[in-house]
Amino acid sequence: MLTLVSLRQISLTDCTQTNVSEELMLIGKACRFVECISSVGVVGSFACLHTKSRNMAKSKFEYVRNFETDDTCLRNCYIVVRLDGRNFHKFAEQHTFTKPNDNRALGLMTRSAHSVMEELEDIVIAYGQSDEFSFVFKRTSTWFKRRASKLMTHVASQFSSSYVFYWKDYFGEQPLLYPPGFDGRVVLYPSNRNLRDYLSWRQADCHVNNLYNTVFWTLVQKGGLTTVQAEERLKGTLAADKNEILFTEFDINYNKEAALHRKGTTLIWEKRDETIVKRLKLPNEEEKEVPVTRSRRRVQSYHTDIIGDQFWEEHSDILEADNC
Repeated sequence: MLTLVSLRQISLTDCTQTNVSEELMLIGKACRFVECISSVGVVGSFACLHTKSRNMAKSKFEYVRNFETDDTCLRNCYIVVRLDGRNFHKFAEQHTFTKPNDNRALGLMTRSAHSVMEELEDIVIAYGQSDEFSFVFKRTSTWFKRRASKLMTHVASQFSSSYVFYWKDYFGEQPLLYPPGFDGRVVLYPSNRNLRDYLSWRQADCHVNNLYNTVFWTLVQKGGLTTVQAEERLKGTLAADKNEILFTEFDINYNKEAALHRKGTTLIWEKRDETIVKRLKLPNEEEKEVPVTRSRRRVQSYHTDIIGDQFWEEHSDILEADNC
């Protein structure tokens, strides 16, 4: 059976013995011959040769793959990916964020977190405050084969790109001066109690930081103190002392401040019924509008306490059984 190589050899040999017109004639015959034999299956041999060469495409450099480390997350554990804004104090200053809380910035953080959850549906709950957000993957998740690096980089890139993409929706014509940065980490929690304690820790952190910032900036903006004086005034004070300063000096009841600022933002999946109108064509070719109700899972926001039991009792589908 002739191969492509032998055809090439024939045409080259004959070309040395003929003029230009004969060369072209031989080449044309060779091409028609290849078309002919391909129709009876010889092309399969060529395809086979191509497949073999592709499968055998290894090189002496391939050993470097052995340097990759196994970062598969332990099974039966909740995977938490936490993002933190990189150098966000400077970012907030340069973009003139409102002190102590900028609702535009908080709304943008929440919208970016929505985008992450909609992209990765194995995230069962997310919690955010200030410039951070934690995303909890269900313990049975097999996304990206549970590779920590894949999960973290996907969450970070989706969040960062969403932050830039939705910037104008929250800041209007105010320009984004430079790309924001977020670093991430992956932590595993083996039990429901461990996970709840982690989320409680983050919400407690939200309360402590927000109370301090509220008093600090009230002393500066309404009390006329400098930032150094306000910091000195609050040094060594407890939560009760800070509440007392707000109430007695500025008539501010901290418990009546916006729940968004005091409690942070919790995102979960919920099924909601929605009704749409469909046009149906009747047998007499008339059209009729008919309401159709269907249930859809959507990401919902809450600004509520997640340290106590009530939230978890009302949303018992978030946590998986500990006996997995």
